[in-house]
Amino acid sequence: MGTLRLAPIFRSLAEETLDELLLSARPRQYARGKTLFVQNEPADCFYVVLEGWVKIFRINPNGEEAVIGVFTRGQSFAEAAAFTGGEFPATGETVTDCRLLRLESARLIATIKKNPEMGLAMLASTSQHLHMLIQQIEQLKAQTGVQRVAEFLLDQTSSRVGSCMVQLPYDKALIAGRLGIKPESLSRAFKRLREHGVDIQQNHAVIDELRALQKLIDKD
Repeated sequence: MGTLRLAPIFRSLAEETLDELLLSARPRQYARGKTLFVQNEPADCFYVVLEGWVKIFRINPNGEEAVIGVFTRGQSFAEAAAFTGGEFPATGETVTDCRLLRLESARLIATIKKNPEMGLAMLASTSQHLHMLIQQIEQLKAQTGVQRVAEFLLDQTSSRVGSCMVQLPYDKALIAGRLGIKPESLSRAFKRLREHGVDIQQNHAVIDELRALQKLIDKD
């Protein structure tokens, strides 16, 4: 229950409302690479991540994968599509072994009709997803590839001063897709970050001074 409360859609719900919404929901284990839903399929459910990472993506006209979002513990996704009862606007796939909570769209709609606070929770969740998309667009428009990578690394730690080692949460191809750059551009960005005290070692990064990364991000 504690993990569920991290998600905006559940954060402020009364216990009885949350219990009603979760009446038929059960946590499930999914292996890495499992397709959860496919773009243009009927949106009959949404998910909350209990453990692991999930990516949401679309295939562009050139056949390339465009990553829209990456979700982890305490985050929900696809609830807006489930609420409208239309189609999934993108494809969802696990990028690590995952434990997810799957909730039926019919249960969501029934709960909203019975409990107006559920509708407000939906608005809060949709607003947060919109805010995340705006941040992504701002990064693409205002930051260089190196700055985007630096901010991504900084987001992996709560510290802001001193040295640290951060784990790369998923593979480098997905990091590149998440940041809107090509894999080869990510490799070049990693090399350039050496000048700022960052050493990439397989699946983690050693950062000499976090303030140096922040200074790079803030640079016009």
